[in-house]
Amino acid sequence: MSIKFLAEDDRPREKFLLKGKNALSDAELLAIIMGSGSRNESAVELARRILSSADNSWHQLSLLTIAELTKFKGVGEAKAISIATALEIGRRKSSQDVPEKLQISSSADAFKILHPFLSDLRTEEFWAVFLNHNNRIITKSRLSSGGINQSVVDVRILFRSALEHCATGIIVAHNHPSGNQKPSPEDLRITKQISEGAKLLNIQLLDHLIITQNSYLSFADENLL
Repeated sequence: MSIKFLAEDDRPREKFLLKGKNALSDAELLAIIMGSGSRNESAVELARRILSSADNSWHQLSLLTIAELTKFKGVGEAKAISIATALEIGRRKSSQDVPEKLQISSSADAFKILHPFLSDLRTEEFWAVFLNHNNRIITKSRLSSGGINQSVVDVRILFRSALEHCATGIIVAHNHPSGNQKPSPEDLRITKQISEGAKLLNIQLLDHLIITQNSYLSFADENLL
């Protein structure tokens, strides 16, 4: 199915998947919200008619009541509520401040963030923190969990997640339930593997932490990266 075909057809969902949300017109976005058109109009055509009545303004459209929306042929109460709900979400989003992402500037910062997740476990888990170019946290996630003595991480999953989040930096960490902070040969091997893979993708491995109940070892601080 080609993009050229979808551009003029009533297939906004497929266009969304193929070209991204920014490629959709206002009518196509509204059509996705409504889900369907009427017997005589496609969802996109119905959306164009509704938007035209509001001077193609989302602000004007948001002023319409459920009763006013249902006056459009093809818009029942369920569609009207969907439209009003989407516009209310947009209003609330615009009124909120964008939360400041936490910035990591040292191994102690990373430990403070990851310690609550890893310190008291009886089995090993492997976590990653994905960061932007300012070393601010984009997200963090558990990549694997294992037995008492090891947690094997799939490096492909790590880098797939990094690319999905457009991360430029990574901090990885795992726990040692035994309390021993000394890195094992496997810890050193996987760190080297991650470091080499990161260089190929122009992503920086900033640190690898081994976390115990009360303390940690930083590969960066110990010059082990």
